[in-house]
Amino acid sequence: MKQDLRSALRERVIIGDGAMGTYLYQLGFPVGISYEEINLTKPEVIADVHRRYYEAGARLIETNTFSANREKLSKYGLEDEVENINRAAVRIARQAAGDDAYIAGAVGSIRGGRRSDIAVEELRRNFDQQIRVLIEEGVDAILLETFYDLEEMLLALSVVRGISSDLPVIAQFAMEDVGRTQDGYTVQEAFDQAVQSGADIVGFNCRSGPYGIMRAMDKLRDRQPVPMSVFPNAGIPDLVDGRVEFIATPGYFAECAVMFAERGMRIIGGCCGTTPEHIAAMAQALQGRDLKSLAGQGVRASEPGASGADETKAETAALDRPTRGRVIVGEEPEAPASGSAAEAVKQPPREPSIVELVRQRHTVIVELDPPRDLTIDRFMRGAEALRDAGADMITLADNSLAVTRMNNMALGHLMHERVGIRPLVHIACRDRNLIGTQSHMMGLHALGIDHVLAVTGDPARIGDLPGSSSVYDLTSFEMIRMIKQLNEGIAFSGKPLKQRANFVVGAAFNPNVKHLDKAVKRLERKVEAGADFIMTQPVYDPALFQQIAEMTEHIPIPIFIGIMPLASGRNAEFLHNEVPGIKLSDDVRARMAGLEGEDGRKAGVAIAKELLDEAMRWFKGIYLMTPFLAYEMTVQLVEHVWEAVPRYAPNQS
Repeated sequence: MKQDLRSALRERVIIGDGAMGTYLYQLGFPVGISYEEINLTKPEVIADVHRRYYEAGARLIETNTFSANREKLSKYGLEDEVENINRAAVRIARQAAGDDAYIAGAVGSIRGGRRSDIAVEELRRNFDQQIRVLIEEGVDAILLETFYDLEEMLLALSVVRGISSDLPVIAQFAMEDVGRTQDGYTVQEAFDQAVQSGADIVGFNCRSGPYGIMRAMDKLRDRQPVPMSVFPNAGIPDLVDGRVEFIATPGYFAECAVMFAERGMRIIGGCCGTTPEHIAAMAQALQGRDLKSLAGQGVRASEPGASGADETKAETAALDRPTRGRVIVGEEPEAPASGSAAEAVKQPPREPSIVELVRQRHTVIVELDPPRDLTIDRFMRGAEALRDAGADMITLADNSLAVTRMNNMALGHLMHERVGIRPLVHIACRDRNLIGTQSHMMGLHALGIDHVLAVTGDPARIGDLPGSSSVYDLTSFEMIRMIKQLNEGIAFSGKPLKQRANFVVGAAFNPNVKHLDKAVKRLERKVEAGADFIMTQPVYDPALFQQIAEMTEHIPIPIFIGIMPLASGRNAEFLHNEVPGIKLSDDVRARMAGLEGEDGRKAGVAIAKELLDEAMRWFKGIYLMTPFLAYEMTVQLVEHVWEAVPRYAPNQS
């Protein structure tokens, strides 16, 4: 007979299983169906997934019931199958796993991060129906997972405790590294209230990879009154050839499993994007380690030198790589009609576009992300410092990583007025439909912001408001074409406009891929769509600069090569393992390993300067990305560019 789960956790770390939904997707099951219905239609498939996780080393197996409640199943016409689906799920898991495995009845959030109008009593009835069946079928624990707000978690806990006063309950929140629930509670407040309401284990799952969860853990007291669990995603999802992929490797998860265990986690598994291979790697990494060997080894993961809101902005900014897009090319605005009132308005001299500048000399664009708060003081200080260092333009992302930030059009306009440096704003396809996109572009034109970067934008579900909708009326290719259509004096609807816009449009390019030739083919399509210049993901391999230059020699528009200084060893590992489109060379990772705080930033700037020296041999366009809003780092790099320019003077045209 197995120990009670709570007793077992006092003696050892238990390995949990990995993803079910994304793993079924990998196996060929399409999006848009009920994965829980597969318990009834193809039970052998679910049993096989459980078996693979058990054989990989998982000893906590979750039932395939995450969305098996009446509200969620009704979307597929399955509202009358709640009991059958949940009963089948428990039986399948029990039969597939060994006797030494704990079967946890998985219960997901019904609101799912949305500000839904589902009444509290309706939520209660949904939870009660599902949880009652799971308990009747004899699960070893109830796992409440992916809860975004404390209110719904406390409601679910009250339902469990109303049915069973003694069954172990795991309460897992989904939150970003800010460390707050969606209804505003700190992670520590949420954990305390969950424990007071009957949770035996508290923890995190979904929403982010290991790094983001460790950041949220930094907001906790050193010791918690109950054991903790953690089920991170396999990094940030990426869309590759129409399919969602996760990049974090099993080896990386093995390293993180040890760090989680050293920091007190007692159940360690995986969420979206993880596979039996990830679970096997974690199980092997923790094999033979008892609690005594792990005790007292935990180290806080906070980034030295940052604090409070700026720290949060800084960490999130590190994710906002140029997967998104930037910039705009343009024709001269059409002169107003003869006799119009506008004829008397004196137009200021036209500034050269970034495309014109880079064809004359080395040119520097610096990314500085808008704040996630209402204050803009630090942002403006950064803009001033970068202007004084000689940056030609500052580029502002458009809620990158689907994290809500200050509107870049408003902030870019204020920056230009107050600081006198030109903005290059990103335009994401995710947030606006066709009406909103044209309206937004018209507003940019009215403000005189004429450089934009057209980007797809990360899916809303990975950001800080996962219940919001992703629009995607346009692809980035279509966005480029439509903006250039405005330059011809034609609205998105095809109707003529009284004036032409003068946008200079940029597009993004990721050279950190296995098959660079395929990436170049995609780039050619963006040029055909009308892109005026290109901005790349950050490059960390010196040899890649020459390869990019040679393979894009036929591309007729300028390329701005991306360079981003690293802030620490952990920052380096996070970018390499969890962020799509960024790969660090082995040499760079080795040089950054173990460096934190000022030592880490100093080494990161030194490496970036070496990369700049090589990049400037091949490219006149330089695109610097500011990590953590630490503009002091990119100021040093801008200054380095101008110190180095004389060495490349013979190459100037």
